[in-house]
Amino acid sequence: MVRLLDAALLGAVLLSSAVNAVDKIIQDCGSSLGARCPESKPCCSQYGQCGVGAFCLGGCDPKWSLTKDYCVPHPTCKSKVSRFPNDKSVISKLKYLGDASKHDWVLEGAAVYHDNQIILTMPKNSAGAVLSSTEYVWYGKISATLRTSRGAGVVSSFITMSDMKDEIDFEWIGDNLQKTESNWYWQGVPDYTHGGKHEVKDTFASFHTYEIDWQPEMVRWSIDGKELRRLEKKSTYNETSKTYQFPQTPSRVQLSLWPGGLESNAEGTVKWAGGYIDWDNHVDMKTNGYYSVIVKEISIECYNPPANAQKKGDKAYTYSSERGLEADVVISNEQTVLKTLIGTGMNMTADDATGLEGVETIPGLSSAGTGATSVSKDREEQTSNDGSSGSGSSSGTGRAVGPGGFSQNLENDKSEAPANKMQGSMFAIIIAVAAIIVI
Repeated sequence: MVRLLDAALLGAVLLSSAVNAVDKIIQDCGSSLGARCPESKPCCSQYGQCGVGAFCLGGCDPKWSLTKDYCVPHPTCKSKVSRFPNDKSVISKLKYLGDASKHDWVLEGAAVYHDNQIILTMPKNSAGAVLSSTEYVWYGKISATLRTSRGAGVVSSFITMSDMKDEIDFEWIGDNLQKTESNWYWQGVPDYTHGGKHEVKDTFASFHTYEIDWQPEMVRWSIDGKELRRLEKKSTYNETSKTYQFPQTPSRVQLSLWPGGLESNAEGTVKWAGGYIDWDNHVDMKTNGYYSVIVKEISIECYNPPANAQKKGDKAYTYSSERGLEADVVISNEQTVLKTLIGTGMNMTADDATGLEGVETIPGLSSAGTGATSVSKDREEQTSNDGSSGSGSSSGTGRAVGPGGFSQNLENDKSEAPANKMQGSMFAIIIAVAAIIVI
């Protein structure tokens, strides 16, 4: 096996990830609780936690925030091809305020840059890494050329995910390198009949180009230019609700590496992920000190919005209704950048932390990965019923990220004196969701 990093780079990864401990988190908001966020911390994150600042940026849930307007408007799609000779196009989640003109990607977790590639890493007892686009896509052709990770319990993914929990997936289980899984969800409804499995040559040893062609009337999944499956919007019509249950709202592109095989995860999740993770004796842990996903290139080709779109500008996506349907998306010229990490969509220029003692500013990563349910019985039922997988629904789907879930401590550099909660009139970038260390 090729050694990915020299000693200096490996040391940097392990140093930055040494405190990426796995913490328990408690869900504050979402459909499983039937709870919106309170006025003191009004934004509901992708992981079902309430706060301000980054909670109100990418992944902010309009349905379960205090009101939809507390979520900051999101930057509109711009076509691009991303390669990674260095980290200039990537910003840490700890520093991102919503300015997509300066960075194309937000990183949560640890990564290194080698041979024009970004390597997402998962050192021992960490929650892995997530790379998310700063701009949202509202229909487009998205491709990623990558090598997946490997090993029991290790899950790699490439997805689109909207704040309304519309989701389109590629996913890979580390103990089966000849299979690629595809899936989709509408508004996080945990319907596990949508998954598919596809033959592919060794996903760890070989680079492949995985493509999601997301159009207003259909989705197509392809590998190396060969179409695997397609979903027609017309086939998703629900006669009872009179709606198309089809992914249809602006989404972030996310690539991730996460530990499905933690001992703290539900039995069904561990079984689906291929078993428990070997943090000590797996060849990649011994050789490199981490599991990894290697990303060579990401391409985003934006399609035109639907002909009937509510167009009042070209800079930002917002919603006119919490229904979260295509017809509710508004393209406007609203601002997308917070002044500080105590702002919200209702107060973009906030810089006075008075009264915000104990309020968190940056949400943590869930154990279930970017698009998955919390570690719940759903995985077990899904595996036993049809043998297929899917990243499932996120925290807003009725599946709590509760005691079995965890978040990620990120980049704990004491020289920057970060804090995860407001302390009196002081504020700083948070390192992680404060909680009980379980590993």
